[in-house]
Amino acid sequence: MTIRIAGIGTNLPEKVVTNDDLAQSIDTNDDWIRERAGIRERRVGGITSEMAVAACREAMAQAGAGPDDIGLLVLCTTSPDQTFPATSAVVQAGLGLSCGAFDVNAVCAGFLYGYVTAYGLMCVPGGPEKLLLCGSDAMASLTDWTDRGTAILFGDGAGAVVLERHVEGELLGWDLGADGSLGSILYCDHGGFIKMEGREVFRKAVRAVVGSVDKALVNAGIQASDVDVFLPHQANIRIIEAVASRVGIPMEKTHNVIAHTGNTSSASIPLAMAQAQADGVLEPGAIVCMTGFGGGMAWGTAVVRW
Repeated sequence: MTIRIAGIGTNLPEKVVTNDDLAQSIDTNDDWIRERAGIRERRVGGITSEMAVAACREAMAQAGAGPDDIGLLVLCTTSPDQTFPATSAVVQAGLGLSCGAFDVNAVCAGFLYGYVTAYGLMCVPGGPEKLLLCGSDAMASLTDWTDRGTAILFGDGAGAVVLERHVEGELLGWDLGADGSLGSILYCDHGGFIKMEGREVFRKAVRAVVGSVDKALVNAGIQASDVDVFLPHQANIRIIEAVASRVGIPMEKTHNVIAHTGNTSSASIPLAMAQAQADGVLEPGAIVCMTGFGGGMAWGTAVVRW
């Protein structure tokens, strides 16, 4: 028995903010944003727990799992509803679960940290048969909408998966990393807004993610040419292009949602995964590489056989 992703769910707030909307209040325009970030619009107005509940319900429905089937809930978020209790507890109650629940905060790398952690917990004796893993972030609440360096990038959203023990699907290799000395290039103080040194984040992120993907592929015993589906963190289309080029994975193998969601932090990889599922490429046996980076600076990669 191994562990597979049995269901995927997503949720985005109804309110859409286009690039033209932003141009009404800050010095920017649609062409400038699309050229530099690949973003056309983003969703705002979401609440982390509410988006997570909706995404988890959809993932559970696709997996054919009820509340009594879920043995653990792992919520990846950097925008909790409150300082405490943990937002995972709020989501647990909203879903009617009776299992344990905890939060993971590795910002935009959160889903990868959560995935590797969840997989390990399922492998130990007595581990859950089914587990809910969700990335949910209300990044709009942390964004200074007068700062054109960050206001153009972020949006709200949630993505969730049900992991279950099965004869198909497995984690082939992974890599997690962090460099706390780089915390000052991307951070958000308590009660404040996101601060970012854009050029430094771009440079450091590309280097970190390329190294992480290379390590995970080595650990998996495969090469970049073996990857069928590439699901990178949806931060900036230029970063995605740079990473894909450097690791040797064609852009045609990526499945991106950034144009319509912006950077949704820990939600972005499961949102891209849902797009890949809709595109019909997540077939049994497919080699899927997921990778992301975020404040910390933290990064992570997981290579799985679907």
